[in-house]
Amino acid sequence: MFGRRRKIISKGGSVYLFAPTRDAADDFLSMTTASTKFHEPWVFPPTDLNRYKAYLERLSKGNAYGFLVARIDDDTVVGVININDIILGGFQSGSLGYYASAAFCGRGYMTEGLVLVLDHAFVTLELHRIEANIQPANAASLALVRRLGFRKEGFSPAFLRIDGEWRDHERWAILNEEWMAVHHQDGAAPDARVSQVV
Repeated sequence: MFGRRRKIISKGGSVYLFAPTRDAADDFLSMTTASTKFHEPWVFPPTDLNRYKAYLERLSKGNAYGFLVARIDDDTVVGVININDIILGGFQSGSLGYYASAAFCGRGYMTEGLVLVLDHAFVTLELHRIEANIQPANAASLALVRRLGFRKEGFSPAFLRIDGEWRDHERWAILNEEWMAVHHQDGAAPDARVSQVV
C-alpha cells in the first residue's frame, strides 16, 4: 500500500521521500545491513538499533534533515539522503550526504530522490547553497552530483575522518539560483521535472 502510513514529504514518478522515525527502523536497518559491503569504504551508516536511534536524535536537534527514499510501487526503502550541518543566517547552507541500497543501485532512484531533496532544500527550506564532499575514488557518487548540476569547487586533503582514517575529499556545490534556473524555469510540476532528470 502506497506510503504505509508514512509521513510523505515529496513524491516523484518512481520514488517518494518520507521522514525517518522509530517506526521506520526495521526498513532502514534491513537496507543498511544488506548493503554494508557496498557502502564501505565510502560511508558507514547505522546498522543496529542503537546507532539508528542516535541518528534520529541527531536529526531532532534541528541542524540536519533526514529523508528516506522509498519506491512508490512497493514502499521498499532504496536509499537515505541527509542535509547535514545546516547553518542559517548569512550562510544559509548545508552539506549533502547519501547512500543507496545495494539491491537497487543503478536504477535512477537516488537521482530522483536527490532531485526531490534538493527541491525541498532550495524551495521549502530556502537554503542558498548545498555542498557535497566526496572521496575522489567514489566514481558513482561523483557522477551523480555531476548529473544534478553540481560544480567542483576544490580539493580538501584529510577532510573527514571515516572509519578511523582522515580521508581526502573533493568539494562539489550548487547554489539555489543555479538549481532554480534548470529545474524551475518552465514552472513544471515536480513530477515532470524528476522525469526529465532521471
